[in-house]
Amino acid sequence: MTAIPADEPRYYRVDKFAVPARSRREFVERIRVTHDLLKTMPGFIGDMVLEHASGPGEFNFVTIVEWRNQGAIQRARQAVGTAQRAAGFDPYEMFERLNIKADIATYTALAPEFA
Repeated sequence: MTAIPADEPRYYRVDKFAVPARSRREFVERIRVTHDLLKTMPGFIGDMVLEHASGPGEFNFVTIVEWRNQGAIQRARQAVGTAQRAAGFDPYEMFERLNIKADIATYTALAPEFA
């Protein structure tokens, strides 16, 4: 991960997914393809892919990508969309077919002392 000054805002794309067990393999492969592309994008700082291990919760996968700024997130979204279209991949079709529920949002750190 690339270090950024502590006083700069942090931007995080946090995606949460409820993925049925039967859909896990295809879903994880798609995450790998997407994150391989994201890692090449300007403004990418780091990423994590988390799988639910214990306790209650609706979502069993969480992906977190840290970006240098909001513009980097927008450029990455466009690049991912372009790559998906070029590959003939429709994420909404996959979510429906595999019965995956998604909650997707961008976050910033609450305050510098919490970053």
